[in-house]
Amino acid sequence: MSKKPIIGGIILAAIIGVVFVGAQINPDNPENEKSPNSEVWSTRMAGPEFDNISNHRYSPITLERSVPYKFDFVPMGDSPERLKISVGGKGTGVEVFSEMLYLEGTLVDTGISEYYTWDYVGNKNFEISVNQCPNQKTCNYDIIVERYGNLKGSVTVSLLQ
Repeated sequence: MSKKPIIGGIILAAIIGVVFVGAQINPDNPENEKSPNSEVWSTRMAGPEFDNISNHRYSPITLERSVPYKFDFVPMGDSPERLKISVGGKGTGVEVFSEMLYLEGTLVDTGISEYYTWDYVGNKNFEISVNQCPNQKTCNYDIIVERYGNLKGSVTVSLLQ
């Protein structure tokens, strides 16, 4: 009996197995679909052009109804001490979200060195209800970022879905 068909069958089975495992590890994910924690909007406030401006309005930002959103921050020790974040209906006066967040440092002691990590403390989550966006699945909103204390410090603010 020839060993070539047996070896060929083993190689073919191995190739099929590798293709199957690869498909399970990295399934097709079209670029236009948003994955969990995908970034919807982001701004970086840094540099002299932001030093004397405390209020920043960004619009229009299109958001979906009944989708959980979360603000994320990349602060430094010299970032503004407080941020007030508001999300409102463009021209409607509807406020979807508003929160004052406070910069907090957490001491990390590794045993060899000590350093601080920084984050803004407060409610960072919201969802748009049917009442706030009644006639369609998406609505346009303004995002307003108000900075208080240490306006020369940088911070990046992102909105994740």
